[in-house]
Amino acid sequence: MKSLYVKFVVVTVGIMILSSILAFLISNAYYQQKLKPDNDSKITKIAESVTTYINENSDTNLNVYLDHISSIGYQLYVIDEMGEEGYWGAGFRDNSLPVSIKELVLNGNTYHGILNFPQETFVTGFFANELKNTIGVPFTHNEKKYALFIRPDIKLLFNEMHLLFGWLLIFTIFLSIVMVIFSTKYLVKPISKLTSATKSLSNGHFNVELDINRNDELGELSNSFLSMARKLEQMDDVRKEFISNISHDIQSPLSNIKGYTKLLENGSISQQEKEQFVSIIHDEISRLSNLTKQLLLLASLDRGDDILKKKSFNIGQQIKELVRSYQWLVGEEGIMLSYTLPDVTVFGDPSLLNTVWDNLLSNAIKYNNPGGSIVITLEKREHSIFVRFKDTGIGLNSVEIDRIFDRFYRADTSRTRTIEGTGLGLSIVWTIIKLHDGDIQVESIENEGTMFVVELPLSHN
Repeated sequence: MKSLYVKFVVVTVGIMILSSILAFLISNAYYQQKLKPDNDSKITKIAESVTTYINENSDTNLNVYLDHISSIGYQLYVIDEMGEEGYWGAGFRDNSLPVSIKELVLNGNTYHGILNFPQETFVTGFFANELKNTIGVPFTHNEKKYALFIRPDIKLLFNEMHLLFGWLLIFTIFLSIVMVIFSTKYLVKPISKLTSATKSLSNGHFNVELDINRNDELGELSNSFLSMARKLEQMDDVRKEFISNISHDIQSPLSNIKGYTKLLENGSISQQEKEQFVSIIHDEISRLSNLTKQLLLLASLDRGDDILKKKSFNIGQQIKELVRSYQWLVGEEGIMLSYTLPDVTVFGDPSLLNTVWDNLLSNAIKYNNPGGSIVITLEKREHSIFVRFKDTGIGLNSVEIDRIFDRFYRADTSRTRTIEGTGLGLSIVWTIIKLHDGDIQVESIENEGTMFVVELPLSHN
């Protein structure tokens, strides 16, 4: 049974059968403990009322009266002290009855055959058409002792109900199985579609479609699957873009280094040109070094190699020192930088958080406009601190905002004046913030500016 459809049908039908058996056993136990004694008591009262009438009316025609009783739905067996016996109503399937029981009733005792009928698995006390399954009571007619054995004529009273319940049971079982088969097909069909879509996804076909419009768990699973497929497609596009970009980022400085190295081998160049070429080679090496450092840092963050070295430190002072190191670049770009950085102590990794502020500040400078401004604020609240980097640069559009923290993603560089980055900086920022149980949000208006808001918890936990 490899098919989920077959398994579901078999399991459901099995549960139905098992439930029916358990329900029957419980019902039988209830009958044996509760209904059977009540039934015995009720039939005993009817038998006693019949014999009381006979005892009080000695002139009653016994045969006529017993015929009347049998006609209203009872089976009767009567025996006198001489051993003469008679039957009224429908016949018993089993007429055997121990002589001791007959003598017991003739001697004035009551026989509770219904109550004492064998307690078997089935509800035999109600349906068994046997002489032993009766109520026996004594009576006297014309100074002659008799024993009356009586039970309801189930076939006469409930024959139509037998047929009704029989057909009801048959139709219930049949319709239940049919409905299970079709409902299972309805339940399993989306899973089959998801299986096909998964196979397609594993073969690299990310553009899958699922026409599943449901509001249950399967509908939620389908939506999650489609979202995952879109993410995988996006990641695949980013991976391809990264391979292309990183190849260019590595190949470009290597080509420059190779070219200027050959020029240095030329003995006819002047000392000034040599110094210029060496400076360019040095810049290209720094560029390669920065790229590899970012890749190594990101790999370490992904592996979680106990990279966090947390301690208490003054975050306001840390950002001030970083700002001072960028004063020359800010002045060169003609940018006005202001900050409000009170002394606030946090518990975190100073080195990694310094990487966060470095990335955010360098981006604010890189993507700003000449003569623009940068505002850095630090705010302490009850359980968190908020660090804001706000610039008046080129801003971001809605697509860029949605993907700005994606690994290897780069915003449109055609609007920038500076060399494009690696696409790793903000991804590193996001990862470090999450490792500190913090959060980072971005607000931006295209051609007006961008603000990054970093929230970090104050607690050691």
